[in-house]
Amino acid sequence: MTANLLGTTVEDIVEAVFADGPADLFVVNPSRETVERFVDVATAYEGDLPEVRLLADARVLKEVMEDFLVASNAADLIEDGALALSTSDDLSRASLLVSDARVVALVDAGEATAGLVTDDASFVETARASFEADWDDADPYSLRTPAISRVQESLDEEIGAEVERDFEGVMASMETARGDGQGLDEVTVSILVAAKNRVLLYDISKWGEDVGIASKATFSRTKTKLEDTGLIDTEKVPIDVGRPRLRLKLADERLQGAPASELASVAQSVLA
Repeated sequence: MTANLLGTTVEDIVEAVFADGPADLFVVNPSRETVERFVDVATAYEGDLPEVRLLADARVLKEVMEDFLVASNAADLIEDGALALSTSDDLSRASLLVSDARVVALVDAGEATAGLVTDDASFVETARASFEADWDDADPYSLRTPAISRVQESLDEEIGAEVERDFEGVMASMETARGDGQGLDEVTVSILVAAKNRVLLYDISKWGEDVGIASKATFSRTKTKLEDTGLIDTEKVPIDVGRPRLRLKLADERLQGAPASELASVAQSVLA
């Protein structure tokens, strides 16, 4: 059985595996970073993707999928039939990529990740049979985050093209969307771009609840937080029947003059 080196980054390794054109692929016991990088590569890949079955520790998937940027792209892959997620509590083995032709072990060497490959047919067959059984025994992972393509399309159709462009621009400027101090969350971004475009709170919160981002109550609480910190303000808009609705607007001068690509960094510096 021979082993060869395949790439020195997760991105290089995954792209090389995709380039082989496998019909299906197991991703077994990936680290948090590997899941993030795998989703990034799969999302950007222009060729035909294999049907990927990703089997991970439940805690790893839960933590990774708390980042809207990763989860919404993963949801797109799931909707396209290119990805399925399951979890297991019994994954005391190396991180592996297993196609029908080879097994790639991911070895973390600090600043680099090596992909050690074997294409021994007997070993590959045994490995696949083992992981088929593991997959059958695993628990399917239900991802509740909406697909990013659906979020963008509905935002364009229901709120407006300019708001959708700003939302996409803000998201593209962020490394993470967790709302944990390292990045704003998706609700905060939605409200900020709505305020930038003077959208009604009712409209953006109804859209967010309908598309599956968060409840109207969560949007309302986030609006109050941003209002209390001085980032946004509201003005009452009378309607024919019922209480006036609130129009969102940016209150902080630094935000008012910032392009969408800088909105997140400016807002985060104020919120920190």
